[in-house]
Amino acid sequence: MSEHRTDADPGRRAGADALPLAAAATAAMSTLLWPAAASAHVKWFAPYIVGAAPAPVGDTLANSWFWLALALVLGFFLATRAVERTGAGTAILAGMDRVTDPLWRRLDDFLRVVIAAFFVAVFAVGGVYLTPDLKTPAEWVSWLQLLIAAGLFSRRTMPLSAVGIIGLWVLALRDYDIFHLLDYLALGVAVAAYLVLAASDRPEWRRHRFEVLRWGVAIALMWSSLEKFAYPDWFYPLVEEKPFLTFGMPRDVFIPMAGVAEFTMGFGLLWTPLVRRMSAVALFVIFNAAVYPFGRIDLIGHALIMAIIVAIAADHTRDLHVLPSLRRSFAGVPGGLAAALAVFVAGYWGLHMALYGIGGVAVAALPERATHSYSAEHPHGPQALASIGVDAGRAAPAARRPGDRATDRAMAENRVIMDRMHAAMAEAAASGDPDIDFVRGMIPHHQAAVEMAEVQLRYGSDPANRELALHIIEEQRREIDAMREWLRERGIAPASD
Repeated sequence: MSEHRTDADPGRRAGADALPLAAAATAAMSTLLWPAAASAHVKWFAPYIVGAAPAPVGDTLANSWFWLALALVLGFFLATRAVERTGAGTAILAGMDRVTDPLWRRLDDFLRVVIAAFFVAVFAVGGVYLTPDLKTPAEWVSWLQLLIAAGLFSRRTMPLSAVGIIGLWVLALRDYDIFHLLDYLALGVAVAAYLVLAASDRPEWRRHRFEVLRWGVAIALMWSSLEKFAYPDWFYPLVEEKPFLTFGMPRDVFIPMAGVAEFTMGFGLLWTPLVRRMSAVALFVIFNAAVYPFGRIDLIGHALIMAIIVAIAADHTRDLHVLPSLRRSFAGVPGGLAAALAVFVAGYWGLHMALYGIGGVAVAALPERATHSYSAEHPHGPQALASIGVDAGRAAPAARRPGDRATDRAMAENRVIMDRMHAAMAEAAASGDPDIDFVRGMIPHHQAAVEMAEVQLRYGSDPANRELALHIIEEQRREIDAMREWLRERGIAPASD
């Protein structure tokens, strides 16, 4: 690839103390955000139902750990702004410029290489649109991804690759709800816009190419972080299987604090140069910490975000094009953060309500909605617990009390399972042949037993019951297969099971 020097290259003003100051600031940020380390995108590794009703916003507002985490990050932002307005802040920025100058000079080449490598990787994986949870059986989609990667080798074809990226997102609408795909819209649009702007011959367009990336990643992080408040139970399988992720913190303390860290660091990417660069450094640490426990899927899935936050950390520009006076003021930090929270929370909960209704969709058979296929080498979530040979008592959830949200959801799921079973069994008893009616009726009966056992594994805490649930799943599934085979041999369709 040809070298394209970035437009802004201010003179270096690093003092002898710039690097120690930068290191100290980085250490402070990393320490503050340590509880959020190894935070993975939950939909890649655990069951979910996008249309399920989210937890009320009031649950988060009543959570003292949410407010504590918010106060800590807000304090750090204000302290960083105070330092940024002094000579020490100027020295820190100049020191960061000096360290990242080799990357800054080739930043466009770096980004193009990573974007191309990402699409080659998803081509090699196959069967996905843009991320691990967006599955597709269409083989030609993988070849489109390879064409997108090839288009990045020339500035003339980069806009075509941008069109291809947006096209992949649009194609995914055939198979996935738009609410689910909103997790990836901002990032996809940002990468596509970057390719168009970077390929442009107009300097006034090209100067905004890194800025659109910064806004895209910031919006993507702030939006996806809300899952930790809306659906904290989605994260339970991860922290139960990998308890080290919480660093000894209680699960219900870790999840909201991790959500605050992700949201506020995304917000920080939109602020002043020192705040956004320190936020990028912290996010780079967080995303890298997730690679070891979650493996290559996490690395590939987050490759674009990680590359962009590296670019933000290396960005030498000091320009503020949107609301510059607000972003430079101290009052703008809490005011901007409060406004961002209000806008994103209203958008997330409001849009969900508009699409799925106040109560959301019925929740049932959650493990079958898992987005990451079971792997004996790297098991995780209910799929791991439901696989025979795994200790049913390991990482059992805490005991539930009547009125708990988890208990209420378990009861609701069991009611749905029972209603579906009764309807299917009533349909089965219609042939007049007792042998056929027996088999067709027992299939939904057994399937209901499997689904109720899965509910027990998700919400139950008694080791004996969890072991029994595993046994039921194994035995009932084997008998279901035998009964379906009996019907197939006689050319008989099973009931709606």
